[in-house]
Amino acid sequence: MAESFFAGLECELIDRKTFRTKTEARLAVYTWIEGWYNPRRRRSALGYLSPMNYEEKHRATQANLDKPGLPTGPLAPGLDGAGGGPVGNPAIEYDHTA
Repeated sequence: MAESFFAGLECELIDRKTFRTKTEARLAVYTWIEGWYNPRRRRSALGYLSPMNYEEKHRATQANLDKPGLPTGPLAPGLDGAGGGPVGNPAIEYDHTA
């Protein structure tokens, strides 16, 4: 993982620019890491979303969960009344093989 990070830093920043001072180089590296690499780069561990997009998706999911009332969504086949099966009786187990 460290090799990938430093390869990206070298390829995307260091090889493309000449720095006049150490301070300028440090600021450019800091800006690259905190401005692009950490918040915007897609990560495989997050389902190929950037941390910003992942957090936004998480906030949207949490906002839906925080709404009062019961969660809504599609019913399992046969439980919607159209298939002639029971209508949402939680005491009856749903047969996943059907």
